[in-house]
This record gives sequence, structure tokens and C-alpha cells, in this order.
Amino acid sequence: MNKEFDVIIVGSGVAGLYAALQFKNDISVLVVAKRELQLSNSSLAQGGVAAVLDKNHDNFKLHIADTLIAGKFKNNLSAVEKLVSEGPSDVMRLKEIGVEFDTEKSGELSKTLEAGHSRNRIVHHKDSTGKAIVDALIKAVKKKPNVTFAQNTLVFEINKVENGFWLGILNNEKISQISARYVLIATGGIGRVYQYTTNSAISTGDGIALAHMLGAEIKHLSRIQFHPTAFAAENERERFLISEAVRGEGAVYLNCKGERFAFKYDERGELAPRDVVSNAVIRESIATGSEKFYLDITSKDAEFIKQRFPMIYTRCLEEGIDMTKDKIPVFPCQHYLMGGIQVGDTAQTTVEGLYAAGECTHTGVHGANRLASNSLLEALVYSRSAAENMMYKIEKFGRKPLGEAPKLPSGKGNKLPTGIRTEIRKIMQDTYFVLPKPEKYQESFAEVDRIINDLITGNYELSIDFVEARSIAIVAGIILDELREGINL
Repeated sequence: MNKEFDVIIVGSGVAGLYAALQFKNDISVLVVAKRELQLSNSSLAQGGVAAVLDKNHDNFKLHIADTLIAGKFKNNLSAVEKLVSEGPSDVMRLKEIGVEFDTEKSGELSKTLEAGHSRNRIVHHKDSTGKAIVDALIKAVKKKPNVTFAQNTLVFEINKVENGFWLGILNNEKISQISARYVLIATGGIGRVYQYTTNSAISTGDGIALAHMLGAEIKHLSRIQFHPTAFAAENERERFLISEAVRGEGAVYLNCKGERFAFKYDERGELAPRDVVSNAVIRESIATGSEKFYLDITSKDAEFIKQRFPMIYTRCLEEGIDMTKDKIPVFPCQHYLMGGIQVGDTAQTTVEGLYAAGECTHTGVHGANRLASNSLLEALVYSRSAAENMMYKIEKFGRKPLGEAPKLPSGKGNKLPTGIRTEIRKIMQDTYFVLPKPEKYQESFAEVDRIINDLITGNYELSIDFVEARSIAIVAGIILDELREGINL
């Protein structure tokens, strides 16, 4: 593998892969995947992509309004307008490269309804849309002669030098360096900061931590979405999601007594935005003294359920639940991040030459709460914008020589103590879950700050465990610092 590239993309989800697809063949691009290419939060996305594709029954104003309502009107309006107006062409580009969205008998794209949407505008591939998109993007990007992949490779540092960056990487425990004139961070979410999450095992907030250490602005990291319907598996840290679309297709939410309860807390019932439903669940849990909750779609035809939700149906069967006959045990858990690395409309961070796209960013699109199925759309629109801006700069300014590489660390040091990540997760779960505990903010911040200082000064061996523990600690510290400082959520 070469040491120098025009562009390095850190992350291989939808944002990273879609960006890589945009570059002209005379621009050298490296896509760095922490594990195998297919492992990302994007691959776990079930519901679909929200986009206005039928202007006879939908329009941009409605999609913008739905996004603002879900986001509690704390969204960046210009960012929302960019998302909604530019997104449809990106969705159609996915169709062109081979994503097999579900269609009606007429051949028209099928569009479903999800919570918070006023129109059926979510296009999907059954209940595994993210995987369908990632698989198609990998196939398309692999055809590009200018794109190289580095799998099972972890970036542990990003250094800014004249005219570009040097990145320190770990591959098979070997430490080395690579360089680029421009870097795009597309590392996804922070799920592993919590005890229970719908995110993949690699979601430790590495990109956010790297950007923070480089001096980039991190904004509204405490805007965390807790999904109301994760499968309530006993003692499983990574919980699979029961898609919003299941409720969109008629499932009802039941308490431990088998009673519908969501309408007691909001007139939209089960189809209220995610944060509203999660809040209702926790309040009902306190009222009933039970964490036993269920999603029930058994009123629907069994064949319809199997055809519409084959992946969820199969996963439930693996847990001993037949969703055509049985109620699905569910409970809220960490799902998505609305804040992150602050970027503008070209996905440029506050560090010149450093870009970011996808869940690790704060574009302002989501406000205080993400509207269902806007996440994949955001990844598409902003990663394309990043690639376009980088290409513009390469063409305008050329390829100036990079500054000298910094000295690589030896990697040797003390063995990392066990239990650091578990301690942080317990703090976060107890302090800042669906119903936050402000009285614990200061104490929890002090505990995490102590852990961060120990990691920085402890002279620990450079390993994947160390880098992930450092990332989790930094992310938790930023979240708790925002909370104790009373930053407006």
C-alpha cells in the first residue's frame, strides 16, 4: 500500500463509501475500515431512506416541516433545506448503481410511513436497507481504479502538517503512517459509550475523539437518541433494532399488563417521534414498576409480516419469538447521535482540510432529535458535498508537498487495566439515559475526567483496546461536560 494519497477516508459506512464513489479517477483515495468493509452502523440500518420522490403526494416543505418538528425546531434550517432538496437525486443515484429498493407492481418505488413523517416517503429494501446500500456501494467503489481499501486498520492519531495530514495507523498490531492532503472522517456513532446499544461493536466514537484531539469543534454531543424499540435480550450489550417501520405498518406498544399506553403521553401515540415514545416508555415503566414492554403486530397477516420484515422476523425467531404470533419484548436503548464534529454545508470542519460526514457529525440537520430515516439521507448528501469540495480544491490549488511526518510512537508501555470501558458505560447509563439525572452530572464528569487523565498520562501500550478506551472516555467526557455546563440541548 502507498503511503501518500490525495484523500484518506476514515470509515467504510454509507458516508465513506458514497464519498469514495464521487472522486474522479485521477484522484487517489484510500478508504480505511476499522474491521471488514461490511461492518458499520450503516449496514444495520433497517427502515430506509426518507426522500421526496413523488411530488404529486409530497413536497419539500412537508419534509422540512416534519424534520423541524421532530428536532424541536433546534435544527439548522439551511442544512435541512439542503438535505431535503438535494437528497432525492442522491437516492436515485443509489438506484442507478444497483440498490434494489422495493417496488410496487406498477414498478414505482414502494414508500412506507415512519413515526414523525406526514407522508409515505421512506424507500427501502425490505427491512435491511442499510445492508443493501452498503453492499451495492462496495461493489461500485471496488470498480474504481483510484480507490484503495485498508481493512482491519485503526487510525490512532491524525497530525496536521503543512498542506495536509499524517495519520498513525494500527494494522495487525503493526504501527505505521500514511498521509493525505485531505481527510474525511466518517466513523459513525458512539454506541459503545452505553451499556446497551443498537450500534455495531466498532462504534466507539474514534473519529470524534481524533477530531477533538486535533482541535476541531465538537458540538451538541449530548444530543443522543434512545430508540424506543430495541429487542430486550437479556444481558446482550448489542441489541438488534425493531425498526420504526414495524410501528409504521401497524404494530402497537403494550405495557406489562398488555395495555396500549403511548396515547396517555402524546396524542400521536406509537407514531410520535422516537424521543417522545422512549420518554413515554420510561415514565410508564416507573408508573407500573416494570420494564416489561412489548411490540405487537400479530393483527397483521403473517405472510405480509414475513415478506415485509424478513430480517427482523428471522432475528426474532433466533430469540424464540415468532412475531406473527408472539408479542416482541422491547425496551429503549442508545441508538443514534445528533451531535458530533461541527461541519458546514460542504462538510468542512473547523480544521482546514479536515472533513466529516455521517453520524459522527453535527450538521444541524437533526436538531434535538432525528426524524426517522433522515440519517442515511444525511450521510449521502454531506459525503457527496465533501467529495465535491475536495475535488474543487485539488483542481484549484494542486498538490503541494506535504510537511514532514511526525515521529511515530514506539507503542510499548504498561498493560491497560481491565474494566475501564465497563466503568464508563455504567456511569453514562446511570447519569444520562432517557430521563437524565442532572444531580449526577458534576460527579460523573469528575469520574470520567479522572479516567481520561489516567489514560493520557499512564504510558500505556498502544493497542486497539487502548485507542477504543481513550475514544470512549473522551466522548463521555465531552457529553458530561456539556451537561454540567448547561449547554442548551
